[in-house]
Amino acid sequence: MRMNATQSPDDVELRPLSARSVVLSLLLGVHPPELPVRDLVRSVEPFGIAGSTLRAALSRMVTAGDLDRADGVYRLSERLLERQRRQDDAVHPRTRAWDGSWETVVVTATGRGPAERAELRAELSRLRLAELREGVWLRPANLRRPWPTHLAEFTQRFTARPEQPDRALAATLWPLDDWAHTAGALLADVARLTHPADRFATFAAIVRHLVTDPVLPDDLLPAPWPAPALRSAYTGYQREVTEALHREPTSTARLDEG
Repeated sequence: MRMNATQSPDDVELRPLSARSVVLSLLLGVHPPELPVRDLVRSVEPFGIAGSTLRAALSRMVTAGDLDRADGVYRLSERLLERQRRQDDAVHPRTRAWDGSWETVVVTATGRGPAERAELRAELSRLRLAELREGVWLRPANLRRPWPTHLAEFTQRFTARPEQPDRALAATLWPLDDWAHTAGALLADVARLTHPADRFATFAAIVRHLVTDPVLPDDLLPAPWPAPALRSAYTGYQREVTEALHREPTSTARLDEG
């Protein structure tokens, strides 16, 4: 069973821009995740979003609990800070030297409803594990990341060394060729697109794609693997946007995971 299914290069999902998506993208990309309303107004101009439309969206986002507002400054709510951390980890994953062992997680809880099972599967996927068979998840033990303590209630976690060759096992668990093809299509778009809205949509898709990168050891990946180039392109765009936010009077916009 494969995790991280992605579109083919011809089907890269470029989501339409809305005031909400642009605002979330801007805030997800800055640290700390807060901006004065004047900077938000400047930043959405390249996308044809009027000030009145932006202010209406900001009001709805505060009501929905996406944003907090104080003294004309909008910041991500506590609920969305985890999303920002997940996006940061996708762009700058923390790894360690791989000794050949595999992180293995076995789901031990029983009697859980469909919604609870789906949430557990989603959380294990976010931890970059893949499901070998129902209830058995694994990945190379090369990531440095905290393990959620609450998962001890539902799972057992240990390391193992599978008898199957590592590279063959990785190819079974993740659609690596498909991921690489989509990444290549996104990089081609980065090279050819110049309009701010088109670039925004492409880099938003890049963030979503990086979230699904399994971050495997180099020995298990097909060559050339495009993830480093994708991260480099995104980092350059992030720097460009940060500089634009501090310039007067023009600005541009940023990326989004979802």
